[in-house]
Amino acid sequence: MSRAQGWRRLAALHDRIEDRIERALQEAHGLNVNEYCVLHLLSQQREDHMRMQRLAEAVVLSQSATTRLVTRLEDRGLLARYICPTDRRGIYADVTESGRELLGRATPTHDAAFQDALAEAAEDPGLAPLVRALDALPPS
Repeated sequence: MSRAQGWRRLAALHDRIEDRIERALQEAHGLNVNEYCVLHLLSQQREDHMRMQRLAEAVVLSQSATTRLVTRLEDRGLLARYICPTDRRGIYADVTESGRELLGRATPTHDAAFQDALAEAAEDPGLAPLVRALDALPPS
């Protein structure tokens, strides 16, 4: 198999997983995958905040798309933005208590959809080796 074919299989697995998670999160919690990822990333920060530029890099979105996403979450009361007190150019985002509560409810939905998508993909001979490769990764 060529690297290009492997890449297409990897992309197919990613799309399958993301679609399953997206549908589950939207239906149960009104969140899309990127919104969930932002809430999750920010909640994992030791200081509970992250500079907007770093957040854009972490979720692999443009700065303008990240700003729109954060604005949507902020409008829903799930995030708060503020200017860094020591560097007035830096804008940070924090998860609010409401955001943490929603994330707590959404995480089991996310995890179940992820596991279901992997189990389904493991039955596909073209995707099964990728699922096994994921299973072999050490926990982070």
